[in-house]
Amino acid sequence: MAMVSLSEQFRQLEAERERNWSPEALRVNREQRRRLVAGLGDRRRVQVGDLVGPATLIDVVEGAVELGSLHAEKPLVLIFFRFAGCPACNIALPHYERELAPGLPARGARLVAVSPQLPGRLAEIRDRHALSFAVATDPGNALATRLGVTYEYDDASRTAAIAAGRPIGDVTGTGTWELPMPSVLVIDREGIVRFADISPDWMDRTEASSILAALDAIADADISRVA
Repeated sequence: MAMVSLSEQFRQLEAERERNWSPEALRVNREQRRRLVAGLGDRRRVQVGDLVGPATLIDVVEGAVELGSLHAEKPLVLIFFRFAGCPACNIALPHYERELAPGLPARGARLVAVSPQLPGRLAEIRDRHALSFAVATDPGNALATRLGVTYEYDDASRTAAIAAGRPIGDVTGTGTWELPMPSVLVIDREGIVRFADISPDWMDRTEASSILAALDAIADADISRVA
């Protein structure tokens, strides 16, 4: 079966929302995304060449793990996503399972998907899609905040969420309105960021092919150094 790109899957999701959502709900959702895209260039955020630094994540199966131990022996792909019930995340993570995860062993890399949602709630998305890669909590958005990839619901989005009875802090268990912007980092064994793609519009995410190409570039650079 031919691969369907993430962009095409999100186009289909947007078309479904146009059919089923009210015009006001669509406007609020799109306006928040538009503002985040417009403001990305003004914010300090992780860049290629940065050291990722230390952090503690909570794997939903294994418990606490130090970020340094994840990239010490092999390149690490970190995928920041919003929360287990996010419709776009439930498109993106299964897509990465199909199109990204199978290419990682040959490249000697590991993948960890990260959200601020509490582990007991976050495990749902791993179980639902039988994900082969790790899913972990970033407690208090500590790592995402340091990397400059978080955002908060704007006033209209907060009002809509409260009216629907779904304040995001209740959904995630964090009690805040803060989430990570979907982002992909490829980190080498020295902890240096070799690829960084931040998607302030959560309906526009990194294709698996771009991530695999970044891993191939690390391998090529390592070969060149040895040669």
